[in-house]
Amino acid sequence: MKRIFSSLFLLGLIVLSCTESDDSSDTTGTTNDNFDRQAMLVYWADQLIVPGYTELSQEAQDLDDALVAFQNSVNQTTLDNLRAAYVNANLAFQNVAMYNIGPAESLDLRARLNTYPVDVTQLMANLSAGNANLALPSNRDTQGFPALDYLLYAGDDSQVLARFSTDTDATLAMDYLQQVVLAISDLCDDVLDEWTTNYRDNFVAATSSSATGSVDQLVNDFMFYYEKNLRAGKVGIPAGVFSSQPLPDTVESLYEANGKRYLLESLDAVQGFFNGNGTNSLAGYLDTLNAQKNGADLSQLINDQFDTARTQITSLQADLSNQVSTDNMSMLMAYDELQRNVVLMKVDMFSALSINVDFVDADGD
Repeated sequence: MKRIFSSLFLLGLIVLSCTESDDSSDTTGTTNDNFDRQAMLVYWADQLIVPGYTELSQEAQDLDDALVAFQNSVNQTTLDNLRAAYVNANLAFQNVAMYNIGPAESLDLRARLNTYPVDVTQLMANLSAGNANLALPSNRDTQGFPALDYLLYAGDDSQVLARFSTDTDATLAMDYLQQVVLAISDLCDDVLDEWTTNYRDNFVAATSSSATGSVDQLVNDFMFYYEKNLRAGKVGIPAGVFSSQPLPDTVESLYEANGKRYLLESLDAVQGFFNGNGTNSLAGYLDTLNAQKNGADLSQLINDQFDTARTQITSLQADLSNQVSTDNMSMLMAYDELQRNVVLMKVDMFSALSINVDFVDADGD
């Protein structure tokens, strides 16, 4: 997604809607904050983040194992198994993609694993040249899950099998496939290792209610992910919210043609993070502060809106590119439902928790 985001950013076309007309003046809460932030940080680290990265690391290893079997025997069965491993790893990634803090941020995990749409021209140039440096920012959109999406799904099954067996560049294609999978596995292992050996203790110790505190930082990362990557990237940009026309070729999972599954997984992940175990969560924090909007509990309003958005998304086709091309109004309706929670969280929740937004609104609505 780098190419789309970068160009839209430079043109000032993406619309961050936190300033969308909404009366947030009726949000209320106490200024007496006795909430146990460290208990919430411990829960986030030990019950959500580290287990999430552990699962992702294991799924990445399973992906590597499936690749070895495919390399040993290129056939329909090993291809199906490799595709299944790709899907499982991608789903696991959706559950940790919001945690762009510490090791994930320093290693550029999210950008390297899921910058779409894939740049097919550059990918093929890398494939032909061999030994591409995937750590370069210029190669973000030639690797990760979008690269696997293209390599494993572009064309019918016979064409995909030929890509790695009988085509002229079959050996180069297999080498590049291996390079992409290895990079995914190494990145996931490195992030998990940093969390379990060093970063976890520093994360839970940073309990201050300030821009340097872990709560403020991670809540900002959570909000950025929801607004930019989920709302805009997965739905708004393909639907043409930020451009003069819809852009169906910019959807996630363009070639697998099942972007809805990753969108729903992502939505479940952000709502799961919001709710946590009830007590140690953003929802619990808001309830402790008695945060309300127009006489209703803010946490309940946010959860209700998550559920409304999920209902609308569930009604979409699995192939979001085809959804945009044949019935974009339903895609726009999904965007609108996601957008309503931007206001509830970025304006009302941030205000109730006394958290300042630390990312720049570059979309200018």
